[in-house]
Amino acid sequence: MSPSFHVPYILPTALLALALVLKLPTFLRASRDPDVRATTLLLVWATAVLVVITPVNIERLNVLTGIPNIASPWAYSFLTAFCATGLTMIMRWREAPSVRRRRRIRRIYWIYAGIVAVLWLTFVLADVPTARVYDLDTYYAGTPWMREHILLYIAAHMVSSLVAVSMLWKWFPEVVNRWLKAGVVFLQLGFASGLVFDGAKLAAIGARWSGHDWDVLSTRTAPPFALMEAALVALGFIVPQAGPFLQKWIRDRREYRRLAPLWHALRSLTPAAAEARFGPWAPLDLRLLQRRQRIHDALRVLGPYLDPVLHQQAREAAQAGSGDPDADGVAGAITISAAVSTYQQGGPPVAHLQGPRGGAVVGGHIEGIASALHRPRILQDVRRRMTSTESAHHHG
Repeated sequence: MSPSFHVPYILPTALLALALVLKLPTFLRASRDPDVRATTLLLVWATAVLVVITPVNIERLNVLTGIPNIASPWAYSFLTAFCATGLTMIMRWREAPSVRRRRRIRRIYWIYAGIVAVLWLTFVLADVPTARVYDLDTYYAGTPWMREHILLYIAAHMVSSLVAVSMLWKWFPEVVNRWLKAGVVFLQLGFASGLVFDGAKLAAIGARWSGHDWDVLSTRTAPPFALMEAALVALGFIVPQAGPFLQKWIRDRREYRRLAPLWHALRSLTPAAAEARFGPWAPLDLRLLQRRQRIHDALRVLGPYLDPVLHQQAREAAQAGSGDPDADGVAGAITISAAVSTYQQGGPPVAHLQGPRGGAVVGGHIEGIASALHRPRILQDVRRRMTSTESAHHHG
């Protein structure tokens, strides 16, 4: 076989390994959470299956251990553990915690642990001296004990896939959360791919029993569906947990970047208190909270210098010009820029004789102000209109 044949194994293995690495910090923080623990184990088993069944690793195991076909019980044991963990996770999602659910989950683990033990027992009892990398299932389809070994892992996998598809099919109409619904779709596709894998394997084995050669179903047709199942099922369990986190991260990241111009405009002001410094590796939500707090602290310092009259003039100019829908943001940006300049030059505070104070005027439009600071041309146009209006009033 050419090395290119191994590429389909490498890609999903690398993706699963990456997902596992990304999941490890959560596991270390919340290892007692059954959902986190089960998801991590699922990724471990799925990754282990793909690592073991990669043809080059099968050959390495044979050489390192000196036991032909030793990869078989290892791979099928990991696959069986993967099936058990997948079933129990679906049960955790579908059912509220209860004594009955806990007993059912424990029963599944014991049943599949027994299957793993029998897989090793049948392999030890079987006589399989010839190493087979690609066609072990069909080559030994008629060998005593190895035949049972092969049929056992296929049967365990098929039953778990059928049960999972049935549970997911009944549960899907009840799912409201869009991330969970996407996860259920991935799971259904994944377990359905597993059933195709089982069907192809059984057809090839049955053909061997009847004296026909359908090995291509086992060696060529089935493996892609096994890889697809591992990737889709892993995605099915990852998406409902990672999706909301990623959505919040993108939203926080967008806001963090959107607030940057306003923070850069205000950062020269003396902070109200000694500020804690967070490095670039600090959690994004913590850095966003700090940026918001620093902006509000700076606005409190700048409050006496914010001119509500200037704000009103800028707002009217913004509305009269391009009809900017966020005229308050544009006016706030102009007002803050003027106040920062006055503060830095040591000018006097603004006399607030009546009406709202400047801080109250701009405080409710932080996002709009930050957005306006991204558009200096609009601010220049509004300032130009303000100057033209003042000049017209003066001559009038």
